[in-house]
Amino acid sequence: MDKNSIIGFVLIAVIFIGFTIFQSNQSRKRLELQAQLDSISRAENLERQLAEAERTVALTDSLPEAQAAPASIYKDTLLEAASHAQEEIITLENSKLKIQFTTRGAQPYAVQVKDYKNYDSTDLYLFKPGGAEYSLSLYAGEAIRTRDFNFQVAERTDSTLVMRLPFAGGGYIEQKYTLRSDSYQVDNLLSFVEMGNVIPRNVTMFDLDFDVTMPRMEKGYKNEAQYSKLDYYFTGDKKPSEIGRGKNGSRRIDSKLSWFAFQQQFFSAIMRAPGEFASGELALSFYPQDDPDHNLMACSAQMRADLPQGGNGSIPFEFYFGPNHFKSLKAIGNKYEKIIPLGGWLVGWFTRYAIIPMFDFFHRFISSFGLIILLMTIVIKIVVFPLTYKSYASSAKMSALKPELDKLNEKFPHNDNQQEMMKKQQATMELYKRAGVSPMGGCLPTLLTFPILWAMFRFFPASIELRQQPFLWCDDLSGYDSIVDFGARVPLIGDHLSLFALLMAVTMWLYSKMTMSSQPGGNDPNAASMRFMTLWMMPIMMFFICNNLSAALSYYYLLSQLIAMVQTWAIRKSIDKDAILAKVRASMGKPLPKSKWQQRLEEAQKLQEQKMREQQKKQRR
Repeated sequence: MDKNSIIGFVLIAVIFIGFTIFQSNQSRKRLELQAQLDSISRAENLERQLAEAERTVALTDSLPEAQAAPASIYKDTLLEAASHAQEEIITLENSKLKIQFTTRGAQPYAVQVKDYKNYDSTDLYLFKPGGAEYSLSLYAGEAIRTRDFNFQVAERTDSTLVMRLPFAGGGYIEQKYTLRSDSYQVDNLLSFVEMGNVIPRNVTMFDLDFDVTMPRMEKGYKNEAQYSKLDYYFTGDKKPSEIGRGKNGSRRIDSKLSWFAFQQQFFSAIMRAPGEFASGELALSFYPQDDPDHNLMACSAQMRADLPQGGNGSIPFEFYFGPNHFKSLKAIGNKYEKIIPLGGWLVGWFTRYAIIPMFDFFHRFISSFGLIILLMTIVIKIVVFPLTYKSYASSAKMSALKPELDKLNEKFPHNDNQQEMMKKQQATMELYKRAGVSPMGGCLPTLLTFPILWAMFRFFPASIELRQQPFLWCDDLSGYDSIVDFGARVPLIGDHLSLFALLMAVTMWLYSKMTMSSQPGGNDPNAASMRFMTLWMMPIMMFFICNNLSAALSYYYLLSQLIAMVQTWAIRKSIDKDAILAKVRASMGKPLPKSKWQQRLEEAQKLQEQKMREQQKKQRR
């Protein structure tokens, strides 16, 4: 055999071995894919089979007792027995929570938060008895849902409850709940024990449904619904995503998910999977305000998770049933505190590192939250005063210039003459410059304080510390204050009249009146329209907005306007109007002083002109 024949045989052998390995890998991949498809097919057929079973039960129940024959729904005899067993309610309790569990599905039955009450002074339930469903759906020789079976109590202590669902083919599903001491957290360990002979090997996933109907807990439906939502968090993200805020919504999640939260304005039910959910669907729908059962929203999470290999293993889950208290949630970790709506990065940063620490500091020494809000408002006004003083001073100087501005209005009375209007504007700007007044200075305080106002707009309605805290005529600073109840809904206003909102609007009108008294009059239609918007429309709009919002928010805006009025009045008193007028009149006919920036700009222009002249001379030569 020559050399070429040997090389040929070697190449043929290499190709044959490589093709064999490739075919083996392809075959293995096809088997894995088919197993996944079979698992998905069984999961999709689960609802249909269970629905058929439920229709069979309903049909059997509708027959006369003499003719109705007992029919088995499940092939597994132990499952059949468990489906007819007697339900039992078991309670776990600590200093903060009272949780009732039902053996029917081995699931939470009701959750009471002990440290808090509803607005009507009744016990506060995150969900009332029977108001939640926590169930597993999987294929174990037949389609089953754990909510259809009564589990057996295997262990029970003051803080732990273990329930099991056995199978005739061997093994059992176990649900273990552990209520942590002096905590709002519950650990849930789901175990599949020796289920390899029951669950087919190609079934690799199961569905987990957690549905909760949350009742109303607060005074005002609109405010409560606006701050209620459904949150969900992906590992590694800076903050959770959300749906809701008073609107129905749903979201399909096709990637791994760390946790989700059914969030009422001040309380949440959070479920976390340390090993992450594989995928899921989330939905939220709000009940109408006149719901006879006084429910707020229906929350739904249909999640999918991986089964332990071989049908033997445990999957941990964690629940949080409690208040949306920023520091408490942050201490738990997992970015739970991010569900509290504190605003975007700038407003949220200011709230977390300025507003909340200041609020907590005053709360150490003062029990009245109305007084705390007053002190916070004073501190904020003092801090921003150096930034706003120049603007307030410019406004006061404009008040001193009113006689001269009135003269300009008399000199240029025709607003329909564009040329005359241009001359009037130039003369007005020259007058401002001679007095050292910035005509746009009045906008600066608003721009500087807007992030603070928005931070307060976020903070007060979400602050659980203000919940059910009375002040003056208000019985709950977290909700609206009501001095008149109409008994029926009135368009724009609602069914009540808030005194704090009304006082805030009146104060805003007075402050606008004070600041506009320093501005020039005249017949300019644009200026008149702007004055109308500032003086009338803004206070009216703010009243309609705040009438249904937190009383603490309206109270803060009221205090802020009052303090601004005092500051403006004090600065105007400190300015000598006669001296300003004398200075302006003495400078008439003289060239206006130039700022350093204007001087540098003129010097740069002169240098540029000089270079251009030199270049032109060179070109001529």
